Amino acid sequence: MRIVFMGTPDFSVPVLQGLVDAAHDIVAVYCQPPRPAGRGKKDRPSPVQLRAEALGLEVRHPVSLKNTQEQASFQALHADVAVVVAYGLILPQAILDAPEHGCLNIHASLLPRWRGAAPIHRAVIAGDDMTGVCIMQMEAGLDTGPVLLRETADIGREETTGSLHDRLSKMGAQLIVAALQDLPRLTPQIQPEDGVTYASKIDKSEARIDWTLPADQVDARIRGLSPFPGAWCMVGEERIKLLGSRVVAGSGAAGQVLEGFVIACGDGAVEITKAQRAGKKAMSAQDVLKGLTLGQSVA
Repeated sequence: MRIVFMGTPDFSVPVLQGLVDAAHDIVAVYCQPPRPAGRGKKDRPSPVQLRAEALGLEVRHPVSLKNTQEQASFQALHADVAVVVAYGLILPQAILDAPEHGCLNIHASLLPRWRGAAPIHRAVIAGDDMTGVCIMQMEAGLDTGPVLLRETADIGREETTGSLHDRLSKMGAQLIVAALQDLPRLTPQIQPEDGVTYASKIDKSEARIDWTLPADQVDARIRGLSPFPGAWCMVGEERIKLLGSRVVAGSGAAGQVLEGFVIACGDGAVEITKAQRAGKKAMSAQDVLKGLTLGQSVA
């Protein structure tokens, strides 16, 4: 099929590669413009742009798709379908209507649960046991379109957003290839009204751990914010990023250090399994403790 691919971050890269490997004709790749990054604040191309250029594909990164010139340029591609995954721009109706089979979105949740910007983070933070990937026919609403295909995935008890992200990205790549192969035979399923939740963007203000919460909530937040932006706490005057954890037996005052890197919560306790000190790389908790004294409590 003649496909316009629209995506920007790492999550989108396996999908692009999967479409190329399946011998589809990628007539153009749309992604966000390069952004200033790193210490020098030089413009850095997105992961999708880098992979597309390596594959010899045409790359476009308009700031907006609302003007008629950009819409005409998109329509002139005469695509059979657009595949959209974590692109980052709102698609006007003229863009949605341009491809013969419309625009298909790869969404990393079991819709209608976790519509919106951060479905993987929110599923882990909420303590969900299961999530998945949906192939959705896009319409004007926020992730409201009918679902063409879905696949479920269990969320492990010690799984982080990072590991789940990688699994769902690969799943999405496989599922969109299957959906395109069977597209004429797929029956769109309207999303039910019951069970709608919204996955709002992660705010850095959410990242400081409140040890008065129950252990299962503390654990889910640590894993849900790993690796980005990273949950954190204060050990004395030092800010420590917490990147892995598990619920364990134990009790004490909220924030009390019980043993090793086991911290008491409002109910129960959490063991930190991976952490990162300022200016250093992420390490196992055991290695972190070789150079860090926790004291009697953390905050």
